Amino acid sequence: MAHAAVAADSSAVDADDNSFRLLSVSWNQDRSCFTAATTADFRVFNCAPFQESLRRVFPSGGGGYAIVEMLFRSSVFALVAAGEAGRHRVELWDDKKNKRICDITGIRSAVRAVRVSMAYLAVVLDRTVRVYELGDLARPLWKIPTALNLRGLCCLSCHADSSGSGGVLACPGTASGQVRVEDLGKEQAATRLIAAHSSEVACMAMTTDGAVLATASVKGTLVRVFSTMDGTCLQEVRRGADQADIHSIALSPNLRWLAVCSDKGTLHVFSLRVRDAGGNQSAAAGSVVQTNTASNARSSLSFMKGILPNYFSSEWSFVQFRLPETTRYVAAFGEQNTVMIIGMDGSFYRCGFDPVNGKEMVRKEYFRFLEDKDSPPIRTLSKKKLELHDV
Repeated sequence: MAHAAVAADSSAVDADDNSFRLLSVSWNQDRSCFTAATTADFRVFNCAPFQESLRRVFPSGGGGYAIVEMLFRSSVFALVAAGEAGRHRVELWDDKKNKRICDITGIRSAVRAVRVSMAYLAVVLDRTVRVYELGDLARPLWKIPTALNLRGLCCLSCHADSSGSGGVLACPGTASGQVRVEDLGKEQAATRLIAAHSSEVACMAMTTDGAVLATASVKGTLVRVFSTMDGTCLQEVRRGADQADIHSIALSPNLRWLAVCSDKGTLHVFSLRVRDAGGNQSAAAGSVVQTNTASNARSSLSFMKGILPNYFSSEWSFVQFRLPETTRYVAAFGEQNTVMIIGMDGSFYRCGFDPVNGKEMVRKEYFRFLEDKDSPPIRTLSKKKLELHDV
């Protein structure tokens, strides 16, 4: 799934603020790890078994990191420093070699998000997404215009497919409620526009091959699932009736489930009726088929579809899990019908659900990951040479 990340509500961090805060978290591409960016350092956590595996400390007085993106389980990271000056520069760092690979500087707009794949680096700005070839970061291959995108919405498929396509990128279009899908395998990116919602898009997620995209608007009541190949709406599910701020959407690797986190404090999991045709088929083909699976909840009046308003024929969540309403969360699917949830309060949940009967999820594990217990060796990035040395 591409991509799941969540940041603190504040879009900028004062470098003179000495308080320790978690600024953003982000899953790696296969959801086996996640990164945590703080006002002092960045950290990497393995999900199974759960443990901190790496920590890198920002030079004293630097303000920490606003954004950290990890390339699968490699030693390559895309870093954006916190503070006003840091938000206009992206650093590609090789932790194994203890050196900077490249700096992207001279960015006038604040960097809102970064996405990385084996082939590309996408830098998300207020009204533009810049796409760079990972092997040549001197200048962007494409500059994709968007509507004002303070949330940093962007999804980048993780693998190039066998047909030679370089990948798929999805971001907001220039019109309200519009999603722009780019096929990056062409000399000039091939563009498809999807009229996803009537109001501004607030959250999106895409499968790792780029074939299926899920979106929610600022209303937060409905989540729609689209084929990126032709923009067809494959399924629509309802989170609730009242407005909500959607923090996270997750698609399971087998496309059987969809998870949604919002400020209402409930994680909703929906059953999906779409699959990649042929199992491992690529995003270039973009073929999806509808299948029979577990049933989402429906109104007792759903048989009157076409007569009553659409609300009464909506699909409601198959399973739920209650969370404290005090922070933001980002979710991802784990193995054997489990969902992993990261909270911006430093919490990590692993929950299981019954794929047949649904209802309430069961909490299996819970950790407070910002505590220093059992932390790995800590290293500091030097201000001058940006080399690593043991503390």
